[in-house]
Amino acid sequence: MKNELLRIGPFTIYGYGLMIAIGILSAYFTGEYRAKKRKLPYEHVFYLVVWCVVGGFLGAKILYWITEWKSILENPGFLSATLTDGFVVFGGIVGGIFTAYVYCRVKKLDFLKFFDTLMPSVALAQGFGRIGCLLAGCCYGKETSGAFSITFHTSAFAPNGVALVPTQIYSSILDFLHYGLLLLILRSQKKDGETAAAYLIFYSAGRFVLEFFRGDLARGSVGVLSTSQFISVFTFLAGIVLLIQRKHALERV
Repeated sequence: MKNELLRIGPFTIYGYGLMIAIGILSAYFTGEYRAKKRKLPYEHVFYLVVWCVVGGFLGAKILYWITEWKSILENPGFLSATLTDGFVVFGGIVGGIFTAYVYCRVKKLDFLKFFDTLMPSVALAQGFGRIGCLLAGCCYGKETSGAFSITFHTSAFAPNGVALVPTQIYSSILDFLHYGLLLLILRSQKKDGETAAAYLIFYSAGRFVLEFFRGDLARGSVGVLSTSQFISVFTFLAGIVLLIQRKHALERV
């Protein structure tokens, strides 16, 4: 795959950055569209997206540094050297959700309604983001002799010239399917919070399984689990708890 797509004078357009930008824009436009349909104060969607992107990138960066704590202890300069690369998606998800919660509290908005409305768009953005990972060669899979594989030749992240499990492709496809499924759930949900709970449950389960096929093991681990698998256990349980709480709330109505 090729990450450097176009060079115009001193400017270079990278596939990873382009896909991230497309993902953010798709999240904004689809989120605003659904907010209008659900008769929510849609003018807040723009600010929610902006703040959640900031909170998400910060959360992804902090979690990455946590997984690399040994490198930081050995060389504190590692912090400044990795300001622009090295992110953990789960940190971004947690950071983005927390930022959205704070924003809704400050603006006195119904957090659960916006949570439901925007989480399908998050899945959509993740699908585009994983295409960016494919172009850059990050988040790569283990070596494989299977028929369906991908081989990088100029990646700065993945081992080049080696057949790898195409985890980026699998992740992207699952994210786009996740987006469609969440839209169906949103249309038929009985109580606020059900779609958000479904996002946490489905994404956590899918990510837990996909981690077994990832080859970039430098992302840290907790016992026999990767850092992302460890976190996914708790986000999965959080989704279950939210879903049960919403069902009980419905029964009390």
